[in-house]
Amino acid sequence: MTTRDAAPTARRSRLGTPLPARFYDRPTELVARELLGTVLECTTDDGITRGRIVETEAYLGPDDPACHAAAGLTQRTQHLFGPPGLAYVYLIYGMYWCFNAVTRERGHGAAVLVRAVHPLDGAELMRRRRPKAKHDRDLTNGPGKLCQAMGIVGAMSGTSLRDGLVVIRSGAPAADADVVVTPRIGITLAAEWPLRYLVRDDPFVSPTPRGFLKMPYPT
Repeated sequence: MTTRDAAPTARRSRLGTPLPARFYDRPTELVARELLGTVLECTTDDGITRGRIVETEAYLGPDDPACHAAAGLTQRTQHLFGPPGLAYVYLIYGMYWCFNAVTRERGHGAAVLVRAVHPLDGAELMRRRRPKAKHDRDLTNGPGKLCQAMGIVGAMSGTSLRDGLVVIRSGAPAADADVVVTPRIGITLAAEWPLRYLVRDDPFVSPTPRGFLKMPYPT
């Protein structure tokens, strides 16, 4: 690691309580927005890592062509269909895990993809897990990166976000004035839908593609 340009040194954060199941049993767009500022925590044999969620994307269910639910209930997507408040972890490109929080009622098939976190605790463990990251801002500024840095893997899919190995805790809410909305990244279907939410100017947010419309929240 050549620089320590953005991540704080590892420290124990002041822990909030796990978010209740009712937090997730709401419209997915609202959950995606209100997850900004909460704390994602993962416990493994190597230790505990925590990060403030600073970027999310909403995937709305079977009527959203970019959502896995559009393909129906399969072995891969079974945990996507709830109940709300579960982890949904899937593999992309055969090598990168992506972490989602399941939303809405059981059987609907909607979730929020967590795209980036700002490290709070366990930064040194994150660095060991991502030795090729040239800068600390590269540790967790993307969905595959944060899963690698935090140790989130497919075996955690279907576990409770209240008392499982992956927990989302209350944090410092992001003010509306600090939230930016853009189209989702890296998809081809419904690519123009403005369902990506991020904290303005946070160094751990993943890069926004050139030419993307950036809108204030609420839009």
